[in-house]
Amino acid sequence: MENKIKINPPCDDRCPVRASLSLLSGKWTLMILFQINENVVRYGELKRAVTGISEKMLIQELNMLVENKLVSKKVYPEIPPKVEYTLTELGLKTLPIVDKLAEFGLENLV
Repeated sequence: MENKIKINPPCDDRCPVRASLSLLSGKWTLMILFQINENVVRYGELKRAVTGISEKMLIQELNMLVENKLVSKKVYPEIPPKVEYTLTELGLKTLPIVDKLAEFGLENLV
């Protein structure tokens, strides 16, 4: 039998793992993506659903997700303000990753 050793490229600036982690490595990022999922979610719903996150941190994370084109934000011109979040096409591509993490957590940690 022949052992095949997989040789991975170095984790330099062109590393695909590094690029993915730069988008998804925030403490709350994957939990926010998990909560939005394929739904249209309002800010207040996210605040209640992501237990333990501060308002400041939720706003920062959402702004970062919008900036990185993972989430789209729709603001309605009314008082009080109504804001809705949905995953973009790129954001929807993260769902299999989030689902695998949830599956792993259910099988091994919960």
